[in-house]
Amino acid sequence: MNNEEEVISVDEVKHVIMNGEIIEDYPEDKRGHSALLFGFSGRKAVHVVCAPKKEYLAIITAYIPSAAHWKNNFKTRK
Repeated sequence: MNNEEEVISVDEVKHVIMNGEIIEDYPEDKRGHSALLFGFSGRKAVHVVCAPKKEYLAIITAYIPSAAHWKNNFKTRK
């Protein structure tokens, strides 16, 4: 993967939040209830961890899932 493919834009994060699916739920997270979302931005798989707050949605991190850690569907950990 080259550097450009590793960059995740704000629009890509928004797209995953609006159109992706929750693949892991963390109700006991130390930051408060959070979840891992998965979606595609074009042909790029993207994971976004976020936590709903009363007045906003906190984005904790966004990353390109590694084939070394995720099965081919990028939804299931190895």
